[in-house]
Amino acid sequence: MADPSTYRPAPGAIPLSPGVYKFRDTHGRVIYVGKAKNLRQRLSSYFQDVANLHPRTATMVTTAASVEWTVVSTEVEALQLEYSWIKEFDPRFNVKYRDDKSYPELAVTLNEEFPRVQVMRGAHKKGVRYFGPYGHAWAIRETVDLMLRVFPVRTCSNGVFKRAQQVGRPCLLGYIGKCAAPCVGRVTAAEHRELAEEFCDFMAGRTGNYLRRLELQMQDAAAEMEYEKAARLRDDLGALRRAMEKNAVVLGDGTDADLLAVAEDELEAAVQIFHVRGGRVRGQRGWVTDKVEDVDTAGLVEHALQQLYGAGTEQVPREVLVPAMPEEAVHEWLSGLRGAQVDLRVPQRGDKKDLMETVQRNAQQALALHKTKRASDLTTRSRALQEIAEALELDSAPLRIECFDISHLQGEDVVASMVVFEDGLVRKSEYRRFQIKGFEGQDDVRSMHEVITRRFRRYLQEREQTGEWAVPEEGEPLIDETGRPKRFAYPPQLLVVDGGQPQVAAAKRALDELGMDDIAVCGLAKRLEEVWLPGEDDPVVLPRSSEGLYLLQRVRDEAHRFAITYQRSKRAKRLTAGELDSVPGLGETRRRALLKHFGSLKKLRAATVDELCEVPGIGRRTAETVAAALASRTPAAFAVNTATGEIIEDSSATAVPRSGEET
Repeated sequence: MADPSTYRPAPGAIPLSPGVYKFRDTHGRVIYVGKAKNLRQRLSSYFQDVANLHPRTATMVTTAASVEWTVVSTEVEALQLEYSWIKEFDPRFNVKYRDDKSYPELAVTLNEEFPRVQVMRGAHKKGVRYFGPYGHAWAIRETVDLMLRVFPVRTCSNGVFKRAQQVGRPCLLGYIGKCAAPCVGRVTAAEHRELAEEFCDFMAGRTGNYLRRLELQMQDAAAEMEYEKAARLRDDLGALRRAMEKNAVVLGDGTDADLLAVAEDELEAAVQIFHVRGGRVRGQRGWVTDKVEDVDTAGLVEHALQQLYGAGTEQVPREVLVPAMPEEAVHEWLSGLRGAQVDLRVPQRGDKKDLMETVQRNAQQALALHKTKRASDLTTRSRALQEIAEALELDSAPLRIECFDISHLQGEDVVASMVVFEDGLVRKSEYRRFQIKGFEGQDDVRSMHEVITRRFRRYLQEREQTGEWAVPEEGEPLIDETGRPKRFAYPPQLLVVDGGQPQVAAAKRALDELGMDDIAVCGLAKRLEEVWLPGEDDPVVLPRSSEGLYLLQRVRDEAHRFAITYQRSKRAKRLTAGELDSVPGLGETRRRALLKHFGSLKKLRAATVDELCEVPGIGRRTAETVAAALASRTPAAFAVNTATGEIIEDSSATAVPRSGEET
């Protein structure tokens, strides 16, 4: 690792102007591009004590070997130059875009003598009307197929059009009535252009007058007993309404807006964008982003806007709605691209806020789907296991991985979890959870040592009971009297702990004390997602795009989820049962039976003696004692902190979760 002080610019050498800077590594490759309205202030923040930097920033400055900068006139120019350099150099520490493809749009070429309806991608051309973008080209073709029944604009290529003019015969669409056939003179150029303009008006949202006109024509035809014409007009109305259903109105007043939402975790973010034109959702697109640099939601929004509008293929609408406001320079940049003022803001209420919540849900689903696809692919799982084996120098791929995590709330209700992945997939039937009984406190290292010791001591005991002191064959479990594998019958090939060096050392020490030296141990630290091995001073750093790292993260996150769920349920039980602790003659079993039967202390207090007697194990005398005890004391209520899941006392709360139920 390089020392940032070796390439720090001389004091006063960095200008105070806006600009863009590049960090390069020892090979001269650009590893990070950034912008600043004050270069000296921004770059100076990188050259402080490395221990005070964010872990990702610290990794970047210690990887770099030099820094250079370019001065520009304004913040907007800095934003534009930053985007172009990111595209040119693809720096490893900048946000990575997985999907930079252009999306298809419905285009009407009004710049031609005979306008044509077609699917287009890429930069917009002058004189062409665009609608969209759409997620898939087939969605455009479905819409066009419905619309051509009423607006028979040509869709053929220029070559087909010229050939039809030469031979004097229209193509198939001309014969079946889905093209006005201007190629053979059925309509004039002016009449065909009028059809194309009506098509554009309808797609732009001006539908009411046209639908009413068709309805009146249908009624007039029926009144004059021209039933075939009336039926054709009826079918035309149905086709237009089906086309409109594909683009339902979501915002009033003919709003043109792009809505952008972000769903993120520590490593990745999913971006979703809804394009609303004329009050209707005309298209949707999205991509998944690697969060390589230290960036918050506002920074992700800025990068997403650069990705969306920077290439010039997307038209900036009047409104851009975002979940968090980026820097002011982004607002100026968007207004410059549009040539008019852009309303960039976070929606606070009304229909736009409701639609933003829909976009947010789509982003969350896209992120979850992305993770699920990676986890479910057999080839990907095999590659992940092989990468782990190579990084940790294992003899073979770890087909069974066990991960342990400790959870507590300020030292109380200390619990541990054990989750199991076999062949890269979860095995929930093998999950185990532990109560740390020996002590209370925030000593995660001691807790980790205890739980590892208990898990593998139990394994050794089960093996001794079956007389199988020799290690079983691969995949062969220890069988109990029922013919099923015992609870801790399978040892793992790899043991993962949630933590760094101290937790790894505690786990290794526990295994050594039990005489088990055939199980590999590693830890995954949350700060930089580094993999720690026993006795090593430096971590193993897997590439951020590594499938092996992704699998270890999934294992670690699942252990954390399982542990915190158990810890919250224990706290809920303790709090809900606390008010019944002092009732004479009421033990733990009957306390839980009462809470399970009534569901909450509020309902339990409201119950009559006869209703209490209906609970199994509760006699009349006990029921009378419980009713008297609850009636004589002030009701204690609890509420749930939705941000943390913690159950707290609250005089305004009344409902209490059932015993053992996470809320």
